[in-house]
Amino acid sequence: MDVEAGTVIERSIIDSSCIIRKMNIIYDSTIGRNTKVGSHCTIGGASIGCNCKIQDSVFIPPGVTLMDRVFVGPHVCFTNDKYPDASPREWVKRETVVEDGASIGANATILSGITIGAKAMVGAGAVVTKNVAAGTTVFGDGARER
Repeated sequence: MDVEAGTVIERSIIDSSCIIRKMNIIYDSTIGRNTKVGSHCTIGGASIGCNCKIQDSVFIPPGVTLMDRVFVGPHVCFTNDKYPDASPREWVKRETVVEDGASIGANATILSGITIGAKAMVGAGAVVTKNVAAGTTVFGDGARER
């Protein structure tokens, strides 16, 4: 486990081979009480609430906030740049928020600037391109209610 100085972790369990870093002065990584982070996860400049479960091999970049009691399945990828490229341009962070009690299934991809509402469920393998309303279930590529 590689935890950078300045990262705040409150009484949580972090499995092996995780990288948790503070991106810069603005984007600290914080992990709330009783949260479990599986192995091989990368968390950089994200805010994670209390009582969350993050399964193995999850990527959480700067600008992502997981509120309390959020479940994130294995191999979920959050993004934080709507138009990524290799040119040396100014990066514009887009906030992504997963509200209390939401669940995200394995291998889902969450695009930047998305809000997933409280107690919403994102199906395994979904590609979330739009906000998800509280209490709804979405799945598929271009995840939507069905």
